[in-house]
Amino acid sequence: MTFKSTNYTFTIGLFGIGLDTYWPQFEGLERRLTGYLQQVAQRLERPRVRIVNLGLVDSPEKAEAAGHGFRQDDVDLIFLHVTTYALSSTVLPVVRRAKVPIVLLNLSPSAAIDYETFNRIQDRTKMTGEWLAYCQACPVPEIANVFRRCNIPFFQVTGTLEDSRAWNEINEWIDAGRVAHAMEHNRLGLMGHYYGGMLDIYSDLTQQCASFGGHIEMLEVDELAELRREVQPQEVARKVKEFRESFDVQSDCSLAELERAARTSAADAHYNLKEYSQACEKYDRATNRNPGNPLLQSKLGLAIVRKGNVERGLGLIRQAVESKPGAGELHDRLILSLVWLDRIEEGGEAAEAKLKMVEHPEAGDFLRAASLWARLKNWGRAAEALQAGLRLYPSDITLGRSLSEVTRTGIAPVYASAVQSRDSGG
Repeated sequence: MTFKSTNYTFTIGLFGIGLDTYWPQFEGLERRLTGYLQQVAQRLERPRVRIVNLGLVDSPEKAEAAGHGFRQDDVDLIFLHVTTYALSSTVLPVVRRAKVPIVLLNLSPSAAIDYETFNRIQDRTKMTGEWLAYCQACPVPEIANVFRRCNIPFFQVTGTLEDSRAWNEINEWIDAGRVAHAMEHNRLGLMGHYYGGMLDIYSDLTQQCASFGGHIEMLEVDELAELRREVQPQEVARKVKEFRESFDVQSDCSLAELERAARTSAADAHYNLKEYSQACEKYDRATNRNPGNPLLQSKLGLAIVRKGNVERGLGLIRQAVESKPGAGELHDRLILSLVWLDRIEEGGEAAEAKLKMVEHPEAGDFLRAASLWARLKNWGRAAEALQAGLRLYPSDITLGRSLSEVTRTGIAPVYASAVQSRDSGG
């Protein structure tokens, strides 16, 4: 089994709005509004940003299709160019499914209608068409009202198509979106521990992942030190160059300090960049230099699994677990690999093994074992794992609620009642 790494591009969704009943009545209006929308699309373009422009959405049917389209294109941010008046029923289906930030672009073609020319128009229909081309502000309150009632967060930029202040604000939204996208796909390494007693600087890793996304890799200082020794001079030079391009490096920062930081940064880079062949080579060298280190061996096994040599990689991780069965992080790498491979039953067995071998398993370890068995609808073993957790953590609300959910399935209540009876001495 092989796995391909994927680079996710920051993607902006863009659409304009109107009413399909307008187009036969007002000649040239649809073409004119499409031109305005295209003008916005061109201003949004920049390197490493993908624009998904769905054009003018002018009916509930197109709105439904657009909502699915933005989901399929995995957009990170949506700009709604309010091109003219439109019913809010043609807007809500587009954004409701996306569940990403929405920015209303209330941008008129110019600061005002040319009233001198406008008042000379003899045809009332043509006058209405001209007015509709400047009708951007008209539907904004209606759209805002619907978004608020539907609990859909939204933001607004008001100005003209050539308004530099409005475009500065739009550019800031794009910059903010790119930062959020980078955090969503980021990998952070965590090594060491906090200084004892300084509670104000302690961070919650779960909240970090919940708020920003990404992945946090737990690093051991000895394995990173071994990898660091294997970094080649050309890799250090590339990292120093990257530092200078990405950061404002002060003049008093010496080259030696930069190179030292670059060497450490490059040590785990291959694995973090999903370059598993290079990562395997680095971990293999480090393991040869320190053959008795099960942490390095498990990391090598995990990289080999990701590279595609599944059984050899799993074998190395299992050997590491056997050599140091009390180390919870080794069990975690085995469980992670099995779940990633969709070998859920083996993952459940490995999760149960951790509960037995680690001296002080956490409540989350029991929940993980139970959830794996629940995925297989093995409610009995799920209930057993939760009961074991409650014996250690009787006040844990999540364990208690999870056991209740298992018993409510209608498949395991008899088993769960028997376990409860046994534990109470009945």
